[in-house]
Amino acid sequence: MKSFTYERPESVEAAVAAIRGHPQARFVAGGTNLLDLMKHEIEAPTHLVDVNRLGLDQVEETSDGGLRIGALVRNSDLAADARVRSRYGVLARALLAGASGQLRNRATTAGNLLQRTRCYYFYDPAKPCNKREPGSGCSALAGFNRIHAVVGQSDHCIATHPSDMAVAMRVLDATVEVVSAEGERSIPIADFHRLPGDRPEIDTTLEAGELITHVALPPPPPGQQVYRKVRDRASYAFALVSVAAVLDEAEGRVRGGRVAMGGLAHKPWRSEKAEAAMADAKPGQAAQAAADVLLAGARGHGANGFKIPLARQTLASVIAGCEG
Repeated sequence: MKSFTYERPESVEAAVAAIRGHPQARFVAGGTNLLDLMKHEIEAPTHLVDVNRLGLDQVEETSDGGLRIGALVRNSDLAADARVRSRYGVLARALLAGASGQLRNRATTAGNLLQRTRCYYFYDPAKPCNKREPGSGCSALAGFNRIHAVVGQSDHCIATHPSDMAVAMRVLDATVEVVSAEGERSIPIADFHRLPGDRPEIDTTLEAGELITHVALPPPPPGQQVYRKVRDRASYAFALVSVAAVLDEAEGRVRGGRVAMGGLAHKPWRSEKAEAAMADAKPGQAAQAAADVLLAGARGHGANGFKIPLARQTLASVIAGCEG
């Protein structure tokens, strides 16, 4: 690990000012991802700004019946919050499906959204990786790519985003609130994460110096909430495929709703066109209709081709469970 300086401001304003003076600075909270990357010298910030004293660790009710989640709320605390469990079950289940109990006790809401890919080659400085070193190439394209993306990828990168929580946030239409020296703004979760294109090193639409302060959830949508994760082992494993869904059921069948998928792309994968197709589908064909749109153009790269039928089967299982 390379040397760096460190400070722990007491206010949001001080934190924003602290990072503004250091172009290579990074905010740190739980550190469950950033510190690993620093140890591997994949990231080498010259200055760390510890945000744990900013008071952003509360879950608050909003006037419209939603929730406003502080950036520093720990994953375990958010999953255990009675309001989240009763009104946003898909989020609680997604959080509990992620990582291990020890990591959930440290990981924060903002950090979970900002965690970087778990691509093997991204973590191996001996191998070319456009996300780690732009222009060097993508080793995963012709390498071991079992966990990699089948939709939304590019010739520059086929990495996936690892977060379970982000998939649930996407299906719930969350909004990410950020602040910088220039002021405040809100980013719809749909626009927060980027597809790789020809700049895979840029994960999000955050501007330099912006700090996430809260994630806002609108009032809970009507329908049955489900989170299903398929992985290689029962715990401490990233999703091969996941489904976050809020489904409208009537007369024994799904008649529409929302679906977001994880493990397939560089960001949580959702399509309003797929949801419209699901709503218009004939009885018993909702899963196929949605999957046809969600997976249009899906492409495997050898070892990860199994994800395409697995995604179809997982979505069909979720919908069948709601109809049963």
